[in-house]
Formats: sequence, C-alpha cells, structure tokens
Amino acid sequence: MTEALFRARNLIREIQGYPTPGIRFQDLTPLLADGPSFSAVIAELIPLAEGCQAIAGIEARGFIFAAALAHTLNIGFVPIRKKGKLPFKTHEESYGLEYGSDVLQIHQDAIEPGAKVLLIDDVLATGGTACAATKLIERAGGVVVALGTVIEIPYLAGRQKIAQEFPHLSVHSIFRI
Repeated sequence: MTEALFRARNLIREIQGYPTPGIRFQDLTPLLADGPSFSAVIAELIPLAEGCQAIAGIEARGFIFAAALAHTLNIGFVPIRKKGKLPFKTHEESYGLEYGSDVLQIHQDAIEPGAKVLLIDDVLATGGTACAATKLIERAGGVVVALGTVIEIPYLAGRQKIAQEFPHLSVHSIFRI
C-alpha cells in the first residue's frame, strides 16, 4: 500500500449507531477533504476502467468517486439514483440494505447498447446495492465489466452475494474494514 493510500485509509472514521443502532457507518468525508488522499483513491481505481466507455456511480457517495474517475479518464458518467430523482424514463430495481430496503433507477437511454461499464460505489456491504445497479445497467443495455469500491466490509458477505448472482463480475475494493 502506498503512503498516500495508507493516509487515505487512516482518514476513514467509523461512526457507531448511524444511521440506525447497530450499524458501524464508515465516514469517508475526511478522506474526501484531503486532496492527496482523494487523488490516491481515484488513481487506484483507474486500471479498473480499461476499455470502458462509461463509469456508473451509485447515489450518493458512489457519485463522488465515479464522477471524479470519469472526469480523469474523459469518459461518460452514468448516475444510478434513488427512486424519484431522475427526470426521464427509467428502469428501476428494488434491493435490500444492511438496515432496510430501497429502489434504484437509471435512465433508459443512459448507456449505449453493448457499452462496457465500470460500476463504482463507496462501500460494499451486503451486495444488494451493487447487484441492483448491475441489473439496471444490463437492462439499459450496458455490460458491467467490474465493480470498484473504496471500502469492503467482509463480514457482511457482499462479495459472495455478487459472486452468486454475477459470477463473471470482477470485484475490487481498495480497503477491507
């Protein structure tokens, strides 16, 4: 691990009981506030995007990393949002969270048919969000080549859930907490 990534990892703080009791929330805002650490995380994600035509990011914190990566590589950014936030025709998918459930949406015309897409999120926990987002990208005509996350929480078995539903999908996490 580079010195910059080591610093980035040390900036992530855990908040007990947020947003609900029993959850150990991983707060990335100190990492985002530190330019060299944020840049190191984006640089670590760059190789995952080789050959991709778009970077998709999951609301809300996945947007930050995905948009920065797409900008760095000069390729398109595709937002995957919570229900009711996109103004045009959408596909939608329900999913489970560590602390509830929700619905994600993508614009029906967000991705060129057959386009290779790198999916980015901030945290891989149970895998529900990533699986729902992958289904949406596929429904919109894209091909998810990999999932990149900043943090993975292994005891929640998200990687295993993704492997069951999408055995071809490569999963990369910068930090395992």
